[in-house]
Parts: sequence; C-alpha cells; structure tokens
Amino acid sequence: MIDAKNISFSYDEDEPRRYTIEDLSLHVEKGSFVAVLGHNGSGKSTLAKTFNGILLPQGGAVYVMGMDTKDEEKIFDIRSTAGMVFQNPDNQMVAAIVEDEVAFAPENLGVAPDEIRKRVDECLSVVNMSEFAKSSPSRLSGGQKQRVAIAAVLAMEPECIILDEPTAMLDPKGRREVIKTIKKLNKTRNMTVVLITHFMEEAALADRVVVIDHGKIVMDDVPKKIFSEVEKIKRFGLDVPQVTELIFELRKQGIDLPGDVITVEECEEAIIEKIKGDKND
Repeated sequence: MIDAKNISFSYDEDEPRRYTIEDLSLHVEKGSFVAVLGHNGSGKSTLAKTFNGILLPQGGAVYVMGMDTKDEEKIFDIRSTAGMVFQNPDNQMVAAIVEDEVAFAPENLGVAPDEIRKRVDECLSVVNMSEFAKSSPSRLSGGQKQRVAIAAVLAMEPECIILDEPTAMLDPKGRREVIKTIKKLNKTRNMTVVLITHFMEEAALADRVVVIDHGKIVMDDVPKKIFSEVEKIKRFGLDVPQVTELIFELRKQGIDLPGDVITVEECEEAIIEKIKGDKND
C-alpha cells in the first residue's frame, strides 16, 4: 500500500539542515493496521504527511500503490487512495451541515448525485453518525466531529486512511468512539490504517507498532514485543500501556507474571492465574 524508501525531510531552508526525517524506510502492507509512536518532535507527523503528498521528501521517495508522491499528475489519485484525517476536526470542516460535509469531496470529484447520496448514507452509518446527518458540525462533541471527518474521507472511497493523532484533543469517551470506528474500518472493510498516536493503549490495538526517534525507526514489531521492552521504550521518551506498567512493577518485585501483557483483560487473567497457582502451591 505505502512504500517509503530512504526518505529525508527538513523544514530548514539554510544549511546545515536539521532533518526531521532522515534516510527512513517503511513498508505498509495492504489491509494492515500500523501504529506509529514517537515523542514530540520525533518526526511521526511529518512522516504521515509524506504518505499522501502533503509533504514531499527531499531525499528518497514515497510510493502509494506504486504511485510516486512527487508525480504531480498522480497527486489527485494518491490523495483519493490514501485519505488523511488530522488532529483537529474543525480544521477539516467546510460545510454547515454534516451530510453536506461528507458529500463535499465526492461532489468535487464529479460523482453522480445518486452515488453521492448512497456514499453519504453509507459512510455516516459506518461511523454511527446517521442520526446527526442534518445537524451542524458546530453542535457536535469532539468525538462526533472526528467521526464526521472520518466519514468525509471515507466518502472518497480510499483504500488507506492515515490518521495524525486523531484523538489528541478528545476526552476518553471521544477517544473510545474514534478508535472503535478505526478498528471497525480495518476489520470489516480491510482498510489499511496508519495511526499516528501518543496513546499507548491505542497503539496496543494495532497489528504492528513502529517507534520513531529523531527521524529514524528504532523499533518495529507486533505490540506485545514492543511493549514488553519497557525500559527500552522509556529510553525513547515513551510510556507503555498502564497494565503493562503494572505487570512490569510486579515483576520487579519478584512476582512471576508474563511480560507481554498489553490489555486489561490479559492483565486480569494473568493475575487471577497467578493467585490460583499460589493457592495450589
């Protein structure tokens, strides 16, 4: 789906340049759910913006379904293939009514009115926002706005959706709503998802976690293996899911528990099994 080959990018115009991303390579498989982590300034959001041509690499190349993002003739197709959702949904809203917001992109693509109506209804249904079709975005909660923003991207029928910290400005309820929607899209529509986040619990739901530090990939594996290396990931200025932290501290006290726990359910099961085992002993 996405192939970044030895890409570099700097916001500096004068030499010597400080590169936000430097000689970075990353391959994202079609249908996968990849979470990208990194501390502030690590380059993760810059990387996301190279995936659909918002930023063009100054070295190397990014290919979306084989299309080079530097090819100006392909940029329309690239952005239709890899849709982008940003941190602040208000920055993406252009219409006064929710259904008009979702219809905006297809209208500009020249899609037939009957097909637009179908897409609007389907996309709002996917993100569970059908009942708000006639509402004003300004009257929605943060989580609801972000789901409308996702629906607006889905209306272009992309094969990949890139989300740049979509839950950063939301409360816990809003975060749960948005992440549930993202998971649904990945599992039911086989949509490729690239999630830039600083919430470890969100990253734990992905198929793969990529950690970036100073513009380079420093860790790349399944969530269980990434978060089992608690001390290593903390050296990169990051945390681990709270339950992983709990298990880590208990293990430091000599309590024999598995080191790859990343969900509340796994934590509960591990502790219950340990208690049962100690009673039997």
